[in-house]
Amino acid sequence: MSDYDVVIIGGGPAGLAAGLYTARAGLKSVLIERGVFGGQIINARLVENYPGFPEGISGAELCEYMYQQVTKHNLETITTEVTEAKPGNIYKVSTTEGSIQTKSIIIAAGSEYRKLDVAGEKRLSGYGVSYCATCDGLFYRGRNVAVVGGGDTAITDALELIQHANKVYVIHRRDQLRAGKFLQQRALTHPKLEFIWNTAVDEILGEKILSGLTLYNVKTGQRSTLKVDGVFIAAGLIPNSRIFSNILELDNNGYIITDETMATSAIGIFAAGDIRKNSARQIATAVGDGVTAAMTTFKFIQEQGNGT
Repeated sequence: MSDYDVVIIGGGPAGLAAGLYTARAGLKSVLIERGVFGGQIINARLVENYPGFPEGISGAELCEYMYQQVTKHNLETITTEVTEAKPGNIYKVSTTEGSIQTKSIIIAAGSEYRKLDVAGEKRLSGYGVSYCATCDGLFYRGRNVAVVGGGDTAITDALELIQHANKVYVIHRRDQLRAGKFLQQRALTHPKLEFIWNTAVDEILGEKILSGLTLYNVKTGQRSTLKVDGVFIAAGLIPNSRIFSNILELDNNGYIITDETMATSAIGIFAAGDIRKNSARQIATAVGDGVTAAMTTFKFIQEQGNGT
């Protein structure tokens, strides 16, 4: 494979935005995506919180527009998996298809929602199963929904959803929440929130659309059915940062630590989007991160006197 000014790892909104800017800036750029260009948003039935689409747009369509735009500006794209990145004056990025040498790297590999791994979850994803209350909460106006989890994300989601839903059940496998004290106080006193303690989801029910949940009490072993129109799984996120742990500074949860310019602890490596610490994990902010990382990369290449 050829040598590049910048290798972008990850083809979600952050990576695509970064690629658009580096390609337009004249840097020899390649974007590597192991799966489908667009990332997690490709599964979203309707995106209503991304500027420029007043009627909303499907995740798949938005991703296609982004991909068309970057390829129009001659960004090279490769579908393969990155297996290693070795630092040096010139970085070596290893993939399942071979190795690439590059003067800089933008990591936009994102994160993955932690799944429950129960029956029905994968099949009904996007059809009643959601991992983003901010994205999908409006679909459940006047309906009954459940949130699975007991941390800050779960309780924040529950409080978000109650602005739209008729009732929100919070299902937690322990008998007390892990969320911060302030969030707990707001949630535990809210009349439209109901807590189901010591309970896990055993199965997600429904044929073409979710109809309910089979629950399992972890203390008594008793099973029950809860009829809801949607479930929001807030079991946490797993950043796709494992292969960079030996060359970059990560926080305790595995997120890449960056400064406001998206620079990491390694010279010439930048990170953008959900994979970095303190990301808002929204499409709009991921795009902004990607643009910032690209502009910082361009400045870095210029300062090194290595631009093409």
